[in-house]
Amino acid sequence: MWGLGVIIPLLGACALQVSQDPGEVRVMVGDEVALGCRVVVAEPWDLLRLEWVKDGGHGALCATRLHPTALASPAPCAPRLHLAWHPPWATLSLRQAQGDDAGRYLCRVTLEI
Repeated sequence: MWGLGVIIPLLGACALQVSQDPGEVRVMVGDEVALGCRVVVAEPWDLLRLEWVKDGGHGALCATRLHPTALASPAPCAPRLHLAWHPPWATLSLRQAQGDDAGRYLCRVTLEI
């Protein structure tokens, strides 16, 4: 007996790969921390939306739209946050960490049409 997953391959399953490094980091109050997000797109693309969210929140801490040839840093985010784009790496830097900065940060990437 066959399952549908065996007969029908997933289309575009590897078109976009996103990974974060470091997976977990501990910092002291007042420290600066940098979170990396590696974005690899297997096919040519025109526009990519990159967002950093905290604790699964609905609003983005920092968001930008990127073009494949964009090498400059995107617009600044919140006062203590800075987003840099050096393909294939996007880095979110947090200056002067505070107690309420603790949490899970997620790099969310969407290919836009």
